[in-house]
Amino acid sequence: MSVSLTEDIRSVSDLKKHMREIFDQVRQTGRPVVVTVNGRADVVVLDAAVFEKKLKALNLAHFLAEAEADIRAGRTRPARTFLKSFKHARKVPG
Repeated sequence: MSVSLTEDIRSVSDLKKHMREIFDQVRQTGRPVVVTVNGRADVVVLDAAVFEKKLKALNLAHFLAEAEADIRAGRTRPARTFLKSFKHARKVPG
């Protein structure tokens, strides 16, 4: 996700004065706006749909990292072995 240094960094006082305009900008561009307080980044305003998409990607990355750690630690088994035990435990005809 990119940020335009000239358009997407705004002061908190600018946010107070132009909130609707900034919210419209976030929705139209899909880019976040960084809000500064005393010249330092304080919060980020992000469109809810974009946030949800990023959150889903982050959750998926977390699960993949756990799976990769299991592989590195040798906590794996052949798919056939897993499917056989899964079918047996769930009493799936087969």
